[in-house]
Amino acid sequence: MALFRLPSSGPAALAPRGNGLLLRAPQMSDFLQWAHLRESSRDYLTPWEPIWPSDDLTRSGFRRRLRRYSEDIAADRSYPFLIFRELDGAMIGGITLANVRRGIVQAGTIGYWVGQPHAHRGYMTAALRVLLPTLFGELNLHRVEAACIPTNAPSIRVLEKCGFSREGLARRYLCINGIWQDHLLFGLLHEDFRG
Repeated sequence: MALFRLPSSGPAALAPRGNGLLLRAPQMSDFLQWAHLRESSRDYLTPWEPIWPSDDLTRSGFRRRLRRYSEDIAADRSYPFLIFRELDGAMIGGITLANVRRGIVQAGTIGYWVGQPHAHRGYMTAALRVLLPTLFGELNLHRVEAACIPTNAPSIRVLEKCGFSREGLARRYLCINGIWQDHLLFGLLHEDFRG
């Protein structure tokens, strides 16, 4: 018996909204706004992200990214969301649910970024609170995980405000900015979220 059933309108149609925000899958029409926000935030984001491909901010690089996203969504491996402010359509950042595991696990890992102009304003906490009901509802996860560099205090605050529990330290867990770095591990269970 399958534990997972896609929403009747399909996974690409997932577009949760609330708190003045809309989260939806990236589209080619997002390229200019996405590339501008990422480029203008490069110095701010670099310490917390993997090294960017050399063509990351090009139209062809974005098109390749969208193809990979489409394949991952169709295979139920990953679900990317861009975050927009509903008031003016400004792109705030993004959240990706990746490494989705089914069967006896029913879990996935989130990663997120926010553009520097929108940092430290509560947008990511608000966006994650909008997305979590979709992850535990339509995507039927039992557990959502996250990992955070121990010195990234703003990200730790986001996760804790959203109910995630600190579960331990993973040594040299992810290669961030070209360096294998330790990460704090966080988890949120469906029953914790409902409670």
